[in-house]
Amino acid sequence: MTNSNSSLPTLRPASWTPAIRMGLSIATATGLYGVSFGALAVAAGLTVGQTMALSLLMFTGGSQFAFIGVIAGGGVPSAALGAAALLGVRNAVYAMQMNHMLQPRGWHKWLAAQVTIDESTATAAGQTALDEQRRGFWVAGLGIFVLWNLFTFVGAWLGDALGDPRRWGLDGAAVAAFLGLLWPRLRQREPVALAVLSGVVTALALPQLPPGLPILVAAAVGAAWGWWMPDRAAASAGAEGAAP
Repeated sequence: MTNSNSSLPTLRPASWTPAIRMGLSIATATGLYGVSFGALAVAAGLTVGQTMALSLLMFTGGSQFAFIGVIAGGGVPSAALGAAALLGVRNAVYAMQMNHMLQPRGWHKWLAAQVTIDESTATAAGQTALDEQRRGFWVAGLGIFVLWNLFTFVGAWLGDALGDPRRWGLDGAAVAAFLGLLWPRLRQREPVALAVLSGVVTALALPQLPPGLPILVAAAVGAAWGWWMPDRAAASAGAEGAAP
């Protein structure tokens, strides 16, 4: 008689399912970006302890880079928090999707909320079987949480020891890291067009507004785009349907 548990994943790589392999790969690739965040957070004026607290509690790469970018530019904490919050709103949408898909219970729901990010959501949504969706979500989410914070500490410690980030090119690392997080999402023409438009608006607003506000203006442009484009698409579809 065959043991029903023989097909369950174990610590042996040979038993890992596709969702586990995908989650571990994404966790490794994404976690390494924490080095840039840690170094730049310290360069922006945060202590190592403050950097770690921000990474552990906020835990969403785009929002974290936005926060320290505003601080480094001389913006007030409220503007930095506003910019970070705008970029983090998407996680609330992901949370609703993951709650419906995975249906976590008890303390698992709180833990799932903490590790619901772009990568864990994408890994889960990329699977068809429920067991694989759960494995992908937890492996990616927890893996990134551990590695991101580990490498954040490494980056913060090294950045504090290295001194002026401009000597080592770390002042440009935030832009490179943020683009690295953003680039895989720009696979269709509409997101690319919106990214270009928001970039132009931000560039025009930078000389005119205090630090932290240009990104809020760009967010308003994105919100207007999201409101206007679906209406336009619906109107076009209605016009085509009414045509003889």
